[in-house]
Amino acid sequence: MRYYAVFDTNVLVSSLLTQKRDSATALVIDAVTDGVITPFYSLEMMEEYEEVLQRDKFPFSRTSIRRVLDMMRQFGVMVSSGASLPEEEDMPDKSDIVFYRVVMDKRDCDAYLI
Repeated sequence: MRYYAVFDTNVLVSSLLTQKRDSATALVIDAVTDGVITPFYSLEMMEEYEEVLQRDKFPFSRTSIRRVLDMMRQFGVMVSSGASLPEEEDMPDKSDIVFYRVVMDKRDCDAYLI
């Protein structure tokens, strides 16, 4: 069975930080490269991924960052999500709106927000 998911930036951060190949975030990334999970992403999400992963507080090499971003592009599906959500004004973290828009656009595919 194939699953569809929208990845929060923290999942990518955690997958790069972990030293354990059997951690949940490492297993989720492996499921993407194995073809079990297909990620949905938007241009805005990719921009956030790149900006966050390049922050000085993280020890990630440019190679590691590029590998994760390339994985999303190679195995994922880009979604052009411009639809506003009615409850956006009430969301506590406005930076998460880009993720919710994509998952809601793809709810017909039973996409999960991870």
